[in-house]
Amino acid sequence: MTVQPVRVLLPAHLRTLARVSGEITIDVRGEVTQRSILDALERRYPVLRGTIRDHVTHKRRPFVRLFACERDLSHDAPETPLPDAVARGKEPLLIVGAMAGG
Repeated sequence: MTVQPVRVLLPAHLRTLARVSGEITIDVRGEVTQRSILDALERRYPVLRGTIRDHVTHKRRPFVRLFACERDLSHDAPETPLPDAVARGKEPLLIVGAMAGG
């Protein structure tokens, strides 16, 4: 199984929680998908479990959005392969806290 270094940019509050600064690089096993990135992220930073997706269902939290290559990937299936630029580490996966209200 191949291991790919993938770049991830977390929102400020999750960077604080994980005690990291700026962009991070994580090793993803196999195909690079939302699921494989979040699995690797939670393995490396267990404190993030339950913050981006639900503990039990593993569904993305309502006010968390995922972007890559200027596209909103939030509603793509978790096992959909991410753009090649993300898989090759050329572009980061951005995890963004959405806002609601008027």
